[in-house]
Amino acid sequence: MTLISFMDENKAVILKALAQHVYLVFFSVLLGIIISIPAGIFLSRHKRIASVVLAAVGIVQTIPGLVMLGIALIVLGTGTKTAMAVLAIYSVLPILRNTYTGITEIDSGIKEAGQGIGMTKGQMLFSVELPLATPSIVGGIRISTVYIVSWATLAGLIGAGGLGDLIWTGLATYNTKYILAGALPSAVLAFVFSGIIGLFERLLTPRGLKGGKA
Repeated sequence: MTLISFMDENKAVILKALAQHVYLVFFSVLLGIIISIPAGIFLSRHKRIASVVLAAVGIVQTIPGLVMLGIALIVLGTGTKTAMAVLAIYSVLPILRNTYTGITEIDSGIKEAGQGIGMTKGQMLFSVELPLATPSIVGGIRISTVYIVSWATLAGLIGAGGLGDLIWTGLATYNTKYILAGALPSAVLAFVFSGIIGLFERLLTPRGLKGGKA
């Protein structure tokens, strides 16, 4: 049986695994965004502790995924919520770092001009800093998403489903068709997510910055 025939015969299983994989990635990255952007804004206002926090988060990122899943398994048990918690933790660093960098690297002259016309801190943040930092923030989201698509394949080990189920089934049975049925959609999914986020990045980038990029 060819790979195409195998995938056609098992398309219902593959589509179900794909849907669960998208679910895991989307909500894990969403949780990462909810945590990271406010934290990045906070660190941009408290630069003395920023290096310590970023270093600590960076150390967490170096912990192998299987180890993190093992720890989470002991604490939270098996299932989707456990996998999502671990994946959300892994999604934090790129978004946090890019949010902090995007805000802190805004030209000081722009900030001074905003203060000069009497803008409040809130107005500066939402009308100046975040719009100008958007390309950097969205770039961090893109990096996180591509990483999480890959790391989410480990979720199958703790009963969270996704394309990892197919990969681990293939490894357990020495069936390369199962492995490819999980790995190929995962690779395509990473490209699709990256392309969609890249489109949003272009749409959200201020016109002046678009001209500068060109």
